[in-house]
Amino acid sequence: MPYRFAIIGCGQIAQRHAAEIAAVGTLVAVCDVIIERASVLAAKYDAIAYSSIDQLLKETDVDIVCVCTPNGLHAAHSISALNAGSHVLCEKPMAIAVADGKNMIDAATKNNRKLYVVKQNRFNPPVAAVRKLFEEGKLGRIHSFQLNCFWNRPPAYYNNNWRGTANLDGGTLYTQFSHFIDLLYWFMGDVAEAHGVRSNVLHKNIIEFEDNGSAILQMASGASGIVQYSINSYGRNMEGSLTLFGEKGTVKIGGQYLNQLEYFNVKDAQLPTLIPGNSSNNYSHYEGSMSNHRRVYEELIKALSQPMHEMVEATEALKTIEIVEKIYANSPMTGTQNNL
Repeated sequence: MPYRFAIIGCGQIAQRHAAEIAAVGTLVAVCDVIIERASVLAAKYDAIAYSSIDQLLKETDVDIVCVCTPNGLHAAHSISALNAGSHVLCEKPMAIAVADGKNMIDAATKNNRKLYVVKQNRFNPPVAAVRKLFEEGKLGRIHSFQLNCFWNRPPAYYNNNWRGTANLDGGTLYTQFSHFIDLLYWFMGDVAEAHGVRSNVLHKNIIEFEDNGSAILQMASGASGIVQYSINSYGRNMEGSLTLFGEKGTVKIGGQYLNQLEYFNVKDAQLPTLIPGNSSNNYSHYEGSMSNHRRVYEELIKALSQPMHEMVEATEALKTIEIVEKIYANSPMTGTQNNL
């Protein structure tokens, strides 16, 4: 019998989830505080629309709840679904505080349910190719790295919604670049120390945190590197890249969305032939990461059906939140200027 799904939060990313759910299971119900928005999505998939999460969880029998609400609500909504007996697939970031993430994990454990987090950039072809190099030990010890995240988010992106608020958005490293931090952890492991600076240059009085920043990271492995990020790239996204300098090779995953293998020089290794990647998620006036939600759902079904199949669970996803929290705690805001 196909898995039965519900979606909480019917914004832009929920449309992607609904389409993928239709390919692997049945969308039973959707929920949004704006009932009209829920009703439109529900009508497309013959689902039931709700404006109350508690009512949805009480009246419907679902196997998996997909949490697509604002970042700051992920913890509360995931915990409610887990307590109701459903597995949860939570959009990134898992939460915007480590304490909230730990509470989510505790709820999953207490209810013997699975809590998964969307990390679709792990399926980008160049990312998967470099990960294979790691697993085969072909790069040797990584001694340094450079992570660049240079995107564009105009003021209109933040108009009349939760984005840009400290309590619901959390910060640029959570909303725009948590996938990049996830990949840094996936390749490099834990961060031992972080020191940086942040500022708000072009979004003063629009967002409650930084629009650009940089941090020097010392990894537990002994490697060190720099993270530079900005949402001020003029007119459009410029670059999303990770360069790794190892004993036996140097590689750069680049493009706008970690979607190209821009540099490859590895001892005794040939440049891999990559399968074509998906396009980026297009949200009208801006673009996000590569659209790999199909792979996420394929992995989700395998993980639920085959106990030995591994997928990104909450304990691993929590590492992203720990790293971002560490960077923010040690990266003071500098003076701002308003150039709008």
